[in-house]
Amino acid sequence: MFTNPKAKKEDEALDTALRPKTWEEYMGQEKTKENLRIIIEAAKKRGEATEHLLIYGGPGLGKTSLAYIIAKEMGAKIKTTSGPAVEKGGDLASILTNLSDGDILFIDECHRLNSVVEEMLYPAMEDFKLNLILGRGPMAKTMEMKLPRFTLIGATTRMALLTSPLRSRFGATFRLDFYKIEDIEKIIKRSAELLNVEIESEAINFIAKSSRFTPRVANRLLKRVRDFAQVEGKGIITLEIAKKALELLEIDELGLEPVDRRILEVIIEKFNGGPVGLQALSAAASEEEDTILDIYEPYLMQIGFVERTPKGRVATPHAYKHLKNKFKGNQKPLF
Repeated sequence: MFTNPKAKKEDEALDTALRPKTWEEYMGQEKTKENLRIIIEAAKKRGEATEHLLIYGGPGLGKTSLAYIIAKEMGAKIKTTSGPAVEKGGDLASILTNLSDGDILFIDECHRLNSVVEEMLYPAMEDFKLNLILGRGPMAKTMEMKLPRFTLIGATTRMALLTSPLRSRFGATFRLDFYKIEDIEKIIKRSAELLNVEIESEAINFIAKSSRFTPRVANRLLKRVRDFAQVEGKGIITLEIAKKALELLEIDELGLEPVDRRILEVIIEKFNGGPVGLQALSAAASEEEDTILDIYEPYLMQIGFVERTPKGRVATPHAYKHLKNKFKGNQKPLF
């Protein structure tokens, strides 16, 4: 599908503008914020860099935003990269040697670091040293370089894929949960003000309920509903406008997208409600296994439409009810 580069750039600029920049602007995740405040304040009183931090949770829950807020609170510069981008040891060496004391290095998708890079990272995190091998064969020499005392913030959507040695080198680990509806409503209200668009409270609530409890999704829906309001309405987002816009996007009142419904329909119709293994589900739904695991399954489990069993995924009675299918199987209906 053709994507307008200019439109994409504008959308990315909007995403950056909507990103919270202070603790007050960052809605939800109260326990995580409070713990991070204590860690940061303690480090500042000691005059030290913050401990290495690991943040995990689903896509769009605010891991990157937290990293930037931490950097701002510490008065530190932040440099960002991602696991797949650091392909070789030389890439990591270049990044680390360009850091200064107190800087923050943010590595997104850190579970995708390759083993060579990861092993180089261990002494860098523990002793702030970098071990480089110069030359090859019998003439190879090891050179040790001192590094500035930096803070590594790792973010991952797949905690289980992190190796134990890497996980153990983080001083604190935080899990971001799905957001409460009231927090999502606050995020939408703030974003609407930043976008300079008028929105009714009923529309805020409707969009919030369709946002999959995820800030990134809420902001994305708000932008699309705003476009619809400007073209089909008078620029004001009303409940009616919001409903029409989401209907056009094929998103229902629970935030289910066409792929969500296809996954549920495959489990129910092709596999008689389950259980079905991930590989078979992926093939039947024409979706990659990682996409199902990272994007769709967590939300379907959160709203109680899918359950994991030792034999595979099972559609719950709630899924049948939502899709208006008659319940099948040996389970007793939950409604």
